[in-house]
Amino acid sequence: MTLEEKIAHLQATSMEEARAEGNAIIDSYREALQKVFDDHKEEAMLQSETRIKAETVNARQQINQASAKAQLELKRRQSKIQLELKDKVFEEACALVQDYMKTDAYEDYLLKCIRKAVAFADGDQMTIYINPSDENCRFSLEDASGVQLTVSSEDFIGGIRAVIRERNILIDNSFKTQLRNEYDSFLFSGGDGIA
Repeated sequence: MTLEEKIAHLQATSMEEARAEGNAIIDSYREALQKVFDDHKEEAMLQSETRIKAETVNARQQINQASAKAQLELKRRQSKIQLELKDKVFEEACALVQDYMKTDAYEDYLLKCIRKAVAFADGDQMTIYINPSDENCRFSLEDASGVQLTVSSEDFIGGIRAVIRERNILIDNSFKTQLRNEYDSFLFSGGDGIA
């Protein structure tokens, strides 16, 4: 082989080795960059998933808070309307009681209450009160029951009250108390099954 051929061969071999070494370096860098890219991509996906989960939780909390606030406001409005309706029902009930008090059945009711109170007292000293609005039927009630009645200084709408002092007992058949008890215990049954 001639010197020129040797130089050409050496040059060709050196170039081939340099290319192979350069390709190896490029492949190594390419693999390293691909790994960095894959790691970065995986990290970005994890961060994205974490952020989506956090935003989802936050959105649910906001929805729950808004729902709770709306339910509370709805319950407040419902309670207010129910109270207004309850007041209206009891205004109508009071008007019906006033109408009832103008009937003969009312005087019969008073007489029945007086007789029950006398039977309960069983001979003990007792004071029976009638409402001031019932003073006009006092004498007929006294004649029918044989009991002296006292006109109350307090307006209790109608009915009677009786006091047995010896036993510290109050028999309260007044319409005022009965209406108040009904008003206090009255509940609307809602469509949701809650009283």
